[in-house]
Amino acid sequence: MSEVDVLTLFRQSGALLEGHFKLSSGLHSPGYLQCALVLARPASAEALGAALGAAVRTFGATIVLSPALGGVVIGHEMARALGVPAFFAERVDGTLTLRRGFALGPADKVLVVEDVVTTGGSTRETIEVARAVGATVVGACAIVDRSGGNPGLDVPFHALLPMALPTYQPDACPLCAAGSPVVKPGSRPGATA
Repeated sequence: MSEVDVLTLFRQSGALLEGHFKLSSGLHSPGYLQCALVLARPASAEALGAALGAAVRTFGATIVLSPALGGVVIGHEMARALGVPAFFAERVDGTLTLRRGFALGPADKVLVVEDVVTTGGSTRETIEVARAVGATVVGACAIVDRSGGNPGLDVPFHALLPMALPTYQPDACPLCAAGSPVVKPGSRPGATA
């Protein structure tokens, strides 16, 4: 699947938004990629999972681990493509943790899967969840990389779509200065990653 193919899926599903958005990282941006709209279409979710799976198959993962909520669907589809289980970490009192009977250990080779990476904060937190219980993190991946190619990770990283949308600190946001109302469409209300 090419970058053009991925962008076409976003456009067809109305998932490429323009305006003034507060991202899960706390940064502001004039563009937002609402992965949930793309992943709501099972055929698109399956195709994206298969494409990501093909790109990172050599990482040798035995478990896919995603942060809830944004990474759950693509994590499941990646796990299907790789033929491994799909786990997710969720926030409890603001901290990502494994629940629902999900357990990792030293024998596990974990691939962290996200929908979108901007600062890499959620991905790093998810990596730490796996490492805290002795699992080996073999890599990370996402549908979209908004980090400018620098997600700040210490593992191999792959994204299907590098997307250069500007981001601003809230106190230096030209959209705020212009009086444009900010919208928070993400999955982590009030988060600052």
